[in-house]
Amino acid sequence: MPRSVRVRPELISQVKSALPRNGYIRQTDLAEHLQISQSTISSFLNGRAVDYLNFREICRVLGLEWQDIADLTTDLTVESGKNIFLSPLVGTVEENNKETQEIFSSHSLEHPSGQVPLDSPFYIKRSPIEERCYEQIHKPGALIRIKAPRQMGKTSLLARVINESHSQGDCTVILDFQLAAQEIFVNSDKFLRWFCASVSLALDIPNKLSEYWDLAEMLGSSMACKAYFEEYLLPTINKPLTLGLDEVDKVFEYPEIYRDFFGLLRALHEEGKRREVWKRLRLVIVHSTEVYVPLDINQSPFNVGLSIELPEFNNKQILDLVQRYKLDLDETKVEKLMMLVGGHPFLVRFSLYHIANKNVTLTQILQNPTSSSSIYADHLRRQSLILTQNPELANAMKDVIINKSAKLPTVTKFKLHSLGLIKLQGNSVLPSCNLYNQYLQIYL
Repeated sequence: MPRSVRVRPELISQVKSALPRNGYIRQTDLAEHLQISQSTISSFLNGRAVDYLNFREICRVLGLEWQDIADLTTDLTVESGKNIFLSPLVGTVEENNKETQEIFSSHSLEHPSGQVPLDSPFYIKRSPIEERCYEQIHKPGALIRIKAPRQMGKTSLLARVINESHSQGDCTVILDFQLAAQEIFVNSDKFLRWFCASVSLALDIPNKLSEYWDLAEMLGSSMACKAYFEEYLLPTINKPLTLGLDEVDKVFEYPEIYRDFFGLLRALHEEGKRREVWKRLRLVIVHSTEVYVPLDINQSPFNVGLSIELPEFNNKQILDLVQRYKLDLDETKVEKLMMLVGGHPFLVRFSLYHIANKNVTLTQILQNPTSSSSIYADHLRRQSLILTQNPELANAMKDVIINKSAKLPTVTKFKLHSLGLIKLQGNSVLPSCNLYNQYLQIYL
């Protein structure tokens, strides 16, 4: 991994717009929050190299997926020893909004990274999934579970379900567990405090944890959390609350926490079947992998409610997307693209984006898709970086490439699936698409 990383040039505007969206109007606000130098923040925002760890921490606070915006093409050196005098961050909020409007004016091409905007013409519905979710979220005490590997569209669907709930006048909150600081996962008590405080903050109501957490010593943190919602949060807002929990599989790594937290979610859902106050709580749980942690069947929230597993795009949906990009690709050409990347939503959109942007032709893409000059080079490098940092996963993936009927430990198999590197067909474990198969044969 390079010691330093920078934001990809074409994403600088998108990254800058994340600051006011997260409440940081000036560079100094973010620098003070993270307790790092203003010059580091300035370099990050302007596409100059910063230390790898600082880069990841800034992304975490801004709600950005660092792998999606990092330029890993070269090993860069962090600029240092310079007196950098900072101008205001990115102008006023109005200027930021103007810049964002310019990016998406006339529905210009969107770089396919992160959530697909709510008003995007490039969002492809996977009917009847959206319709089922919209119908379910209107029901008292609803619980929806959305599962799919990375970059399959989970967060984009979550945003639309939350927007549907908001449109009917409900209060809505999304918590991304990948953004929680590592120290939050010390124990169940601290985690549940963070959970309650985060919801209070998102709802813009005063934090009154101290008035309710005395119960924790006598009845446990889960009961204190339940009382906080039942006696304070829900009565204060006095309307339904839809709570979106994104990337909850982060909690799978912490046995003490997942037992208490998932048991609590199941209990709150069951309360919604019989008590009016809890009928006002609707839950949308999003995760990338199978639930491989041991949970009592009666205490698990993963076997109740509406279960949604996002599939890949089919041929018809990709042809629809081709038309939206105004491309001259017939069904035969689409099939050739699918032979390379399958129906993987991100890889399909990424390919069509570059073709529409006239960066490359489909013929050029297919000639040598794994070369260092390929449009997929950065994406493949990020996938290989994940494997480099996890030797156990790298060895398992090597086994999949060599032996198509590889027998993998359950947890390892689910982790590779959550990364989108493999697909499961009965007892077989296969590379998820030919692009990964070709690349990893060389890399591994």
